[in-house]
Amino acid sequence: MTLWLLGLNHQTAPVDLRERVAFAGDALARALASLQGLPDVAEAALLSTCNRTEIYAVAENGDALAQWLDAHAPGLDGYLYRHHDADAVRHLFRVATGLDSMVLGEPQILGQVKDAWALARQHGALGNRLDRLFQQTFAVAKRARTDTRIGVNPVSVASTAVRLAQDSFAHLPGSTVLLVGAGETIELAARHLARGGVGRLLVANRTLAHAQDLAGRHGGYALPLSELDRHLAEADVVFAATASREPVLRQAQVEAALAARRRKPVLLFDLAVPRDIEPGVAGLADAYLYTVDDLERAVEDNRRGRHEAAEAAEAIIDLQVARYMETLQAGSRQDTLKRLRALGDGTRDEILARARQQLAGGRDPDQVLQFLAHTLTNRLLHPPTAALREAALSGDAELARAAERLFPAKPGYSHPHPVSRPTDDPEPAPQA
Repeated sequence: MTLWLLGLNHQTAPVDLRERVAFAGDALARALASLQGLPDVAEAALLSTCNRTEIYAVAENGDALAQWLDAHAPGLDGYLYRHHDADAVRHLFRVATGLDSMVLGEPQILGQVKDAWALARQHGALGNRLDRLFQQTFAVAKRARTDTRIGVNPVSVASTAVRLAQDSFAHLPGSTVLLVGAGETIELAARHLARGGVGRLLVANRTLAHAQDLAGRHGGYALPLSELDRHLAEADVVFAATASREPVLRQAQVEAALAARRRKPVLLFDLAVPRDIEPGVAGLADAYLYTVDDLERAVEDNRRGRHEAAEAAEAIIDLQVARYMETLQAGSRQDTLKRLRALGDGTRDEILARARQQLAGGRDPDQVLQFLAHTLTNRLLHPPTAALREAALSGDAELARAAERLFPAKPGYSHPHPVSRPTDDPEPAPQA
């Protein structure tokens, strides 16, 4: 079984494709269960954020994973990346550290990776291999943030959007800002807006209690999503980030709000994948719509400023990938040694029990000792002898050299003359 990673992100696919394979809530749990049901998949975890959807799996090959993803959203093949073993490990380390994020070093992705691990664990989709990988990932991300400046003054997509709003025509202290949603991204936006001294803050959410909780912490006003149309015209700036599979803000709604505002412009930030704001809004006069893909251009300065820290973090990751793979290979060798030891112990116990039975039946102790020695030797040496004979016939010199290292000839050693085997020894002697 091989460790596989299959996915797409903001670098390989535009938002209209990413939203087709974005999983959230119950849909994420159902997708994970579907992955677990694939016959060639032993372990699986599913990471789905606004910028990426990635499958991590221990499987026979990556084809089953690609076919599964294609069944959910046909036509993605040209946008997918696929890695296995060390390359898959490196990718996950980079993702969790924020090196593969739209905003370099952003901290939210580590929490999202932890959520993906926790969900897979909760649903019994993790085995030892993936569980160990995720645990190591958390340790690597923590070290990279501690030992480098990659996590200093972290910038999120939400903070970037707020900065753009501050630099636009919307003067925040005199503006009304509408937040649609009450999750982590909207929480971050609310914090930055409160620090920026926003004039009036409205929070709309499907669950009113969540909107009230968020609004109460940041001095805003809560309203149910069903009243969005009544208050949309009040908003100079809109931030939307929900887990809805369908747009919560339609073109017709924005058009009506603009008319009520007498064509006073409105700035809209759609921070969700799938998108919360209907794409046609971008074509309306006096409506200025930004999606998560648009924000990537705005954070390029941040990415350049953190280049040195990123290089240091990459060096840490390269070292940790090598150590992880060494540990994995050592564990595999340990498994082989454990099997070898178990075979020896089991064979010894079996032959010893038979020898004791013969002694209890009154057989000559010398014959029993001969039986014990010959049978145990034959049983233990038969598998490697047969393998070496097959290697000699097939020209496998590597196995022969390994055998010479395992069983070096001792100086002055000569093979003893064989002792005659008891006639009732049922064990076949290996052919030389």
